[in-house]
This record gives sequence, C-alpha cells and structure tokens, in this order.
Amino acid sequence: MTAGTGMGPASGLSFADALAAVLAAVGGRATPTERVGVADALGRVLAQDITSRLALPAWDNAGMDGYAVQRADVLGATAASPRVLPVIGTSVAGSDPTGLPWVQQGTAMRIMTGAPLPPGADAVVRLEDSDRGEATVCITSDRDVQGRGNVRPRGEDIAANAVLFGRGTSLRAAHLGALASIGAAALPVFRQPRVTIVSSGDELVLLDRFDEVLAGHRLVSSSSYALPALLRGAGAQVTMAPLVSDSLEALTAALADALDTGCDLLVTTGGVSVGAHDYTRDALAALGGTQRFWRARIRPGGPIGTGMVRDVPWLGLPGNPVSTLVTGVLFAWPLIRALGGHAGVHHARIPVRMTDRADTPAALRYFLRVALGVGSDGLLEARLSGAQGSNLLRSMALADALLEVPEEMTRVEAGTMMHAILLPDAPPLLPTAPAPPDTAS
Repeated sequence: MTAGTGMGPASGLSFADALAAVLAAVGGRATPTERVGVADALGRVLAQDITSRLALPAWDNAGMDGYAVQRADVLGATAASPRVLPVIGTSVAGSDPTGLPWVQQGTAMRIMTGAPLPPGADAVVRLEDSDRGEATVCITSDRDVQGRGNVRPRGEDIAANAVLFGRGTSLRAAHLGALASIGAAALPVFRQPRVTIVSSGDELVLLDRFDEVLAGHRLVSSSSYALPALLRGAGAQVTMAPLVSDSLEALTAALADALDTGCDLLVTTGGVSVGAHDYTRDALAALGGTQRFWRARIRPGGPIGTGMVRDVPWLGLPGNPVSTLVTGVLFAWPLIRALGGHAGVHHARIPVRMTDRADTPAALRYFLRVALGVGSDGLLEARLSGAQGSNLLRSMALADALLEVPEEMTRVEAGTMMHAILLPDAPPLLPTAPAPPDTAS
C-alpha cells in the first residue's frame, strides 16, 4: 500500500492536514439520493433545494384576539374618550378570507388569533382594550394602531416561490414542521452512508464469550459496541463485521467480504501501527488499496490512516478503546457527514476556561477528555474527567468535550482559556462542572 508524498512514519501529519486528507478521500462525493416521507426524515440531508409553492401565512392575519379596524377610526382613543364602532361580523381561524365582509370606515370586526384579516382593515385592537356591547365595541386605547398593528403579513414566514431550505440542510424537528406546512410530503435526501467496521485482535471477544473474560483469557471488544453507536449518531447505517483473528490471511478475507457488502466507507480498528501483528495496511495492499497517510501528530489516536480500496474510502482507527472513540469523533464523524451530503461537516469549537492543570509534554496536539459546567460568572468551565490513558474508557464516558491543546503547549494552567470540541452525544450542561468520582479507595 503506497503512502502519500512527503509523509514520514516518524513525523506524521498535523491534525489539520490529517483531517483534510481524510475528507479528501471522498473527493466531495456524497451517497446516492432517495425520497423519504417527511415524518421519517429526521436527521437526513436534503439532496436539492426545496422551493415553497405558496406563501405562509397565506393571508394577512391577526396576531391576537381582538377587533379588526381601520387605524384612522381609533387614533386618539382613550378610556376617557373611547371610539364606539359597530361590529359587522367575526373572523376565526379557518375562515375563508374571500368570503369576509369589507371593514368599511367606522366599522369593526371581531377577530381571533391567526384568523384572516378582513379586507379594508389594517390593524387589530387587542381584546383587553375594548368593551363590547350588544352590536358595538368600545375601543379604549389606540396603542395597537402603531407600527404593525398586531397584523401578521402574508408571506412573513415563507415567501411564495422562495427557497425554503437548501441542498445540504441537515433536517431537525423544526425543519420537518416547516416542510410539512408547505406540503412537502416526500423529500429528496441523500441515502444514509453504509459503513462496515472490521476489528481485529486475538485477545478480543464479544459479550457472548464473556466467560473467557472472567477466566482472564480475553478482553471484551468494547469498540464493537461503542464505535457503531457513535457512527450511527453521525447518520450512518453501520454493519459490524465478525471479529477477525490476527493473521494477514484472515484480515484480508474479512476486508474483502466487507467490501463485497457494498459499503460506502470501510472502517478498521487496530492493526495500523508497526507491531508484529499489525496487518491492516498489508491486507489493504493485497486488495489493491492505496494509502494517503498512516500517522498523525495527535494524542490519543496517533496511529490512524486513510486511503482507498476498490474505490471505497478506508479509514483506519487505532485499537485502544479511547483512541478509537476520539479519532471516531475527530475523523470518522466529519467523514460520514461529508458522505451523507451535510453542508457542514466540521466540529464547532467552543471557548472554555480550564479549572485543572494538565501537562502535555510531547510535541503533539492533545485532545483531553473534559467535563463541562457553568462557572459562577457564567463562563463555561472544563475539568479533566479522569485519567487520560488511551485504555481508560470510563473517563471518556464521563467527558462532555475534547479540550484541544496545541502542539507548542506543554502545560495547561488552571484558569487558561482554551477551545473544546463538544462530543456529539454530550448531555446538557450542569450548573457547575462536577469533579470526577474518587475511585482511589
């Protein structure tokens, strides 16, 4: 398997260059498109612009319960000098706007919130500023005839023939409501990326063989459970291949089988370093794969690689449980979003104030697991969620974000303002950042 130019095994790529190389593997291409019902489109991505055939609201309507009037008729109205107008009818939500009588000068119409404004009226006086008699209404204030006059204009929310949402929009609940309101019953979306994960390691078993773990002979492949969950959260359809033993022949056969499933992305965990049983690169080479890089200057997660094999992008993640998840967040998540057609694929970085001291002595970009909270002054605070070893999965579970420490920093002092990447499944923030439980005893 050939590596990209200018890439040395000892140095590795910077984080920025490694991420660019991972995203370049898909070359801007997205998955094929399909149509789904609007009720089933949560989390999907629009494959084309959606244009509204109608304006919303479809007519001028009332912003509150009251009386539709002509402004000039109630200007100057006060409790001491009210305006008395005959009431000619009622407009309710669902009224046919073409069948309403004209509000002539010197008349008023009872109107409900959301009901169409009758012709001739240009303001709505709220109910609280009126005193209704048998056939008339007494207007006691003119405060509602200033400005918009409690009128919601036609097309205020959505203009007719305008693009409502563009290609690449990631659909959330409010998007679905807006799309339903213009009659978009079926939506053109990108198909969810199909991701197949292949993990190798003679020491690993699934939970159906937990008796071997209790006997001290094997380890649970925690990544077989955590990584698919993470990638499904990015919008992927994930297939977890059976665990593979540490042999070149077995891994090559497993990768070939995975590619035969028609996946859009092949992800491997473990086997991308230089150990005696690290066969991933050789197995991919045997299948005709090409490699862009195989190491990045980050911690955790330095042994990472990407390339192409049989025209399918490949992403090789390290095998340590935390390294697998951290690189899954940093690299696999944006890559799946790119494949899924999302307009935005990069993680947002948020400013946080560190409350702990953390040493980062190596010339690497560190991604420290931190818990977040809100300080007494309202600023977001970050503290280490636990020990930072790449095999310590509990501190990853307790983390809300990854604190990004530049390569040139060897220590982060308490009180330093830094940037952090929110974990995709982070819970809502607590009022204060909690200290991790004491597990020393």
